[in-house]
Amino acid sequence: MDNFIFVKTGKSFVKIDSNDLVVIKGLGNYVQLQTADHQKHTVYKSLKGVIEKLPDDFMRVHNSYIVNIRHIDKVEDNHVFVGGQKISVSTNYRQCLLERIEQHQL
Repeated sequence: MDNFIFVKTGKSFVKIDSNDLVVIKGLGNYVQLQTADHQKHTVYKSLKGVIEKLPDDFMRVHNSYIVNIRHIDKVEDNHVFVGGQKISVSTNYRQCLLERIEQHQL
């Protein structure tokens, strides 16, 4: 799978390296893509539609959030800390997240 996506903003398409994507937040019929340099892009798409186009470094941690596991700073209780944000991990996604974390644990 490619390591970049294109996002339509107005009349332009902006290329975003998927390694730079930190958090994807669901906003109803839209999603907000947040990059490591704090840029935000809002596109008309569902979270389900977005995650299908992303590499394996991304996982859903909540009904409203997808995170790039490369950018997770800390996992504590039912929260992940990513790019200065504290994001709740829902019960449905917690076990899958812990399994992914264990793959990188020393």
